Amino acid sequence: MRIISAIRSLLLVPLMLTMLVALPAGLSAQVSVSITIGPPALPVYEQPPCPSDGYIWTPGFWAYGADDYYWVPGTWVLAPTPGVLWTPGYWGWNNGVYVWNGGYWGQHVGYYGGINYGYGYGGAGYQGGYWSNGALYYNRSVNNISSTTHVTNIYNKTVINNTTTVTNVSYNGGPGGATVRPTAQELAVSHEQHTPPTAAQTQHQHLASTNRAQMASVNHGKPAVVATPKAGVMSGQGVVTASRVTAAYHAPAGGGGGKPAVAHPVVATPPRSNTSPPARSAPPKSSPPGSNTNGDRKVTPQGAPKPQGQPKPTGKPNGGGEGKPENQPKPESKPKASPPPPEHDNPPPKDQGKPEAR
Repeated sequence: MRIISAIRSLLLVPLMLTMLVALPAGLSAQVSVSITIGPPALPVYEQPPCPSDGYIWTPGFWAYGADDYYWVPGTWVLAPTPGVLWTPGYWGWNNGVYVWNGGYWGQHVGYYGGINYGYGYGGAGYQGGYWSNGALYYNRSVNNISSTTHVTNIYNKTVINNTTTVTNVSYNGGPGGATVRPTAQELAVSHEQHTPPTAAQTQHQHLASTNRAQMASVNHGKPAVVATPKAGVMSGQGVVTASRVTAAYHAPAGGGGGKPAVAHPVVATPPRSNTSPPARSAPPKSSPPGSNTNGDRKVTPQGAPKPQGQPKPTGKPNGGGEGKPENQPKPESKPKASPPPPEHDNPPPKDQGKPEAR
C-alpha cells in the first residue's frame, strides 16, 4: 500500500506543476528557473516607434533555454485590458544561483530588481505613461512617438535617473549585480491581482528561443534582433538589429553552464522513505523464533534432537514422555515432587526401567 501511495504522489507532481504555471491572478510568483551562470549585460538599442494607442512597451530581456541564454526582443504589446501596466521580469541572485522572476500585468508596477531596462523602466516604477479614463497617455521624453503613427495622448516629462553609472547589468544581487531592494509599496503590489503575459508575448518569446542568432553563445551579447514594432514580428520594417554592449559576452566552456530547474518540486525523497520501512519491519518478525508459537511448537515435538534444550515445550505435548525423560537431565533434579506420580501412574513394565535410572 505504501508503494501505491508513493506512485500516486509522483503522478500528482505534473498536475501540481501545471497548476502553478496556470495561476491566473493574485499571485506574481511563477515557476522559476535557476541558473549557476549569470546572464549577459543588457544591450543598448533604439526603441521602435509606438504602433498605435493602447500599446505598452515591454523591454527586452535575457531568457534561458536548454543550455544557453537567448535574447527576447523588446516590443510593443497591446495591453490585455485598459488600466493595466507591465512589470518586467528580472534575474535575482539567491543561494548561489540566478533565479528568474517572471513579469506580469497589474494595476501598478511592482518590483523588478532595480534593473534599468530603459524607456520608462529606470529600475523602479514606470515613467513611460499612465492611464486616465480608459486612455493611455505616453511620455514622449522616454518613448519613440512617431508623427506617422496614430498616438493621440502625448505629454512631455523629463525623467531623471538617480544612478551615476549605467552598467546595463541584467540581474539583482550576486557579484556585480544591482543592489536595489523592494520598497514597502512594491511589496504591497506583489499581493495585488496580476495577469500573466498575453498569448502574443508567449509566442514572441517562443520565436526568439528558436532563433539560434539570439543565443548568447553565438552573438556574444549582441542579439541579431534586439527590438520589434509588435510582438511576434521578427523581421521586416521596424525591426531593430543594431545594438552595442559594454563588454562582449563569452559563454563558459561546456555550454551555458546552467541547469534549468523548477523551484519547489523535490519528490524523490517521499518514495524512498515509503519503501524502506517494509525492509526494516521484516527482520523483527523473523528474528525472535520463540515468539512465533504457531510454527515452532508444532514442529519441535516431532524432531527429537531439536527440543532437547527446551524441556518445557516438549513435555507438555507428549504427555507420557516415552524416551524423552531419559535424555533430559533437568527432570532428575526434581526427584522429591515427581517420584510419587510416575510410580503409581505408570505400572506397565515398560516404564519400570525408567524410574530405576533415577
